[in-house]
Amino acid sequence: MAGRRWPSISASIIAHSAASAAVCAGARLFTAVAEWVHDAPTDVLDRLGIKGRPPSVSAIRRTLGRVDTTVLGQVIGVWARPRARVVVGRRVIAVDGKTLRDAKDAVGHLTHPLAALDHGSGVVLGQIEVGTKTNEIPLMTDLLAPGDLTDVVVPADALHCQRATAEYIVGRGGHYVFTVKNNQRALMSMLKSLS
Repeated sequence: MAGRRWPSISASIIAHSAASAAVCAGARLFTAVAEWVHDAPTDVLDRLGIKGRPPSVSAIRRTLGRVDTTVLGQVIGVWARPRARVVVGRRVIAVDGKTLRDAKDAVGHLTHPLAALDHGSGVVLGQIEVGTKTNEIPLMTDLLAPGDLTDVVVPADALHCQRATAEYIVGRGGHYVFTVKNNQRALMSMLKSLS
């Protein structure tokens, strides 16, 4: 079996299931995933569909490198949305973007996803990659589009304190909580005058 090659779909499913199980067990690097797979008991490997030789580090890296993260995020979001919980009488879906350390695209730019997180379950409902030629602001509505925003509270940082974003959320039946900073000077002055 040493020279046996799996059909690409089987290899892909096996590598994905092995990587998912390894990450749930605490693996954070490709080598750690491969080590977990090679150390896993036979009954665990059987449940993951691994018969014979487990996938190598390079097979796992190649397979996971082909994943379309946008599609994966959408699929996970569709699965996660019905599982979201209500907090204090309302659903709360926080939106925030973060640059990921050591995660780079094919050109070498750092990866920066914008994500929507359900406060009740702690589940990421979706995420969108913020490309180097854009920013988070126009992508927030794309991120929120697949879900029902009726009576949902959407907190976001000062970057998203934009009239169009607020109108979009309210127009879909939701509520927003935005931080106000000096990027909205007139609004900031008005709020200061109220206190």
